Amino acid sequence: MTLLVTGSVGIDTVRTPYGYNADCIGGSAVHFSMSAGFFTDVKFLGVVGEDFPFDLRELFTGRQVDLTGLEVRKGSKTFRWCGSYEGDMNEARTDEVELNVLAEAPPKVPEHYQNCEYVFLANTAPSLQMELLSQLGSPAFVAADTMNHWIVTANDDLKELMDRIDMLILNDGEAKLLTGQQNLVLAARKILEMGPRFVVIKKGEHGSMMYTVEGDCFILPGFPATVVIDPTGAGDSFAGGMMGYLAQSDRVDVITLRSAIVYGTVAASFTIGDFSIHGIKSATRDMIDDRFDLLRKVTQF
Repeated sequence: MTLLVTGSVGIDTVRTPYGYNADCIGGSAVHFSMSAGFFTDVKFLGVVGEDFPFDLRELFTGRQVDLTGLEVRKGSKTFRWCGSYEGDMNEARTDEVELNVLAEAPPKVPEHYQNCEYVFLANTAPSLQMELLSQLGSPAFVAADTMNHWIVTANDDLKELMDRIDMLILNDGEAKLLTGQQNLVLAARKILEMGPRFVVIKKGEHGSMMYTVEGDCFILPGFPATVVIDPTGAGDSFAGGMMGYLAQSDRVDVITLRSAIVYGTVAASFTIGDFSIHGIKSATRDMIDDRFDLLRKVTQF
């Protein structure tokens, strides 16, 4: 089945204890597609400015990514983000951000994108996420990401969005902020009361947890990585692996979702192993499957 992603395409500058990487490819849609393209046909929807220096067609070689929906907007500049990590590197510090083209109108959805069965709304303003949904037919499954900024500044829009999606993906701090609950189990239940059928809460190096409206729960540790060079994009790679596997399976039930979350965790483990997209780009489907099998073995008891 086909999978549509809409999100940012950017130019990142990142500093971690392992080095400094200036003006590299970034953005939620890029990391998501690099991961999801292992599993299914991805329809990529995003916008960049005339200053965008990268060839995405070359970068996505070997992945199933349709770039018809990539708009290069004349007279505009590409989104830029500068960030740094310290300590356990679970949270990025934003040192500088230039919204540029992301502060403008979103890209238009190509006609052959409009009937995609699976949709992922990567992190952006909830109003823009809803605007995209209004341009689509009747997708079988819609998931969305969000962040602290929108929880604080666009809470009403976010809650309206949650009535229109099947799954919300967010990290533990965001879940606590959104619900006012410090206990993640209670936070998950409160999120489900807002509309989604499923919620996935990411906990950085400590893995993730999923809850469903039927009361099912799945908790998975992180992949046992020994080195974290750059966590940027790991959450988007996680979502890409998860949604890519769901679209490949064309099934959304608890058993399939559990496998999807494992694949997402594995994809993220490659992303953190190098700067920018280099870690996940150098992976193969066989390498993904090997780590899937390893994670399954170490979590069995």
